[in-house]
Amino acid sequence: GLRVLEALAASGLRSVRFAREVPGLGAVVASDCSPRATELMARNVARNGVGELVTPRLADARMLMYQSKAERQPFDVIDLDPYGSPAPFLDAAVQAVSEGGLLCVTCTDMAVMAGNSAETCYSKYGAVSLKGKFCHEMALRIILHSLDLRANCYQRFVVPLLSVSADFYVRVFVRVFTGQAKVKGSASKQALVFHCVGCGSHHLQRLGRATSHGSGFKYSAATGPPVGPSCEFCQQRHQVGGPVWAEPLHDPTFVEGVLAALERSPGRFSTEPRMRGMLSVIAEELSDVPLYYTLDGLSSTIRSNTPSLLQLRSALLHAGFRVSLSHACRNAVKTDAPPAVLWDIMRCWAKLHPVKLERLPDSSPAARILSVEPTLQASFALHEDANPSSRKRGLKRFPENPEAFWGPKARAKPGGGVAPSLQEKRERLQNKRTQHPDGAGLKQFPCKRFKEGTCPQGEQCCYSHEP
Repeated sequence: GLRVLEALAASGLRSVRFAREVPGLGAVVASDCSPRATELMARNVARNGVGELVTPRLADARMLMYQSKAERQPFDVIDLDPYGSPAPFLDAAVQAVSEGGLLCVTCTDMAVMAGNSAETCYSKYGAVSLKGKFCHEMALRIILHSLDLRANCYQRFVVPLLSVSADFYVRVFVRVFTGQAKVKGSASKQALVFHCVGCGSHHLQRLGRATSHGSGFKYSAATGPPVGPSCEFCQQRHQVGGPVWAEPLHDPTFVEGVLAALERSPGRFSTEPRMRGMLSVIAEELSDVPLYYTLDGLSSTIRSNTPSLLQLRSALLHAGFRVSLSHACRNAVKTDAPPAVLWDIMRCWAKLHPVKLERLPDSSPAARILSVEPTLQASFALHEDANPSSRKRGLKRFPENPEAFWGPKARAKPGGGVAPSLQEKRERLQNKRTQHPDGAGLKQFPCKRFKEGTCPQGEQCCYSHEP
């Protein structure tokens, strides 16, 4: 008897699959604001024989959800998968979903959420994104923060079931509940991120604090900040991002249930190997450790060669800390070890694999980090728990793209027609500073040295000299 809304249905493909593959559904509403899309939905619904379950609707998704809220007919499942940002639909979605209902949200504007446009990210999601190695997990935490913030306005809160960063998008599955007492604790679930621009160390600052007080909780402002005016390891400045969701991204019981369902139905899905691999990595993640470091990020900071994944994991395990992978990045390292321990381990690695310090400027992060003697003697001997189970079993955890230039295509132009593809843009803009001796293919790009009068080609310069 579940009521499902696919708010931006386009051809209605997902609604048809809901009706044909998910048992126990009462009704599926497939909505789109395009008359042409609604016609196609009606044809596809009839062709697949699911007319008794799927109802195509020509409507604005937001108005449809607000109307269901006003008529007290909430949806048990709402699926939002727009082209780009789902931000315009989140306010209506958190109101139109039923108590304990499921909200599925996809974001394909990863450039905005991964730090390329921090001001745009704030205008859409109410959080400032950072361009760090952990940007894909931070994108997940930004959308969860935005969902919880919008739900709090109506005395509701979200509970994440599964949060996935895959390919060119992120997708989160959350349940929405109502409760004024629980909403008071939302501030303690959000945090600011302090990210060092030199060495990449990061620290989290919670916005609130919840302490046990008798049979309930007492809520107060958090204390901080967790860092000084400059980084204690490389003396560089910090960037401040967020707020982001600082609680677990997944419900372990739910993830294990999905894995068990895959085991009970082998061969049902063509993407089963990838689903099993990604869910297995998610099940192994440290749920209470936000964000991660990367192997190449740590080694490039101190200008050394890169330790293997098993060597770094072994060093952390020998030091008494927990460590895991992350499904969001192939070479990620999630650990509860503080940054000071990580840099001590990397200093020990640099002693085994010497770095040419004479080539490093004294003010560089590498020189400042390596000038300090490690207080921890790291052991890189193989630890028995260093190799995770998903890696031992050879699961398909991080599959390669099926073809070149694979991913979201260009958005259609408002006046009709198709915008040039990414591949066409790359071919047109590549080698834009290459000189052509015969003057052929003159680039519409001004020569900086010519404008300064220092171009060695003089008047024979083959760049464009138009302003």
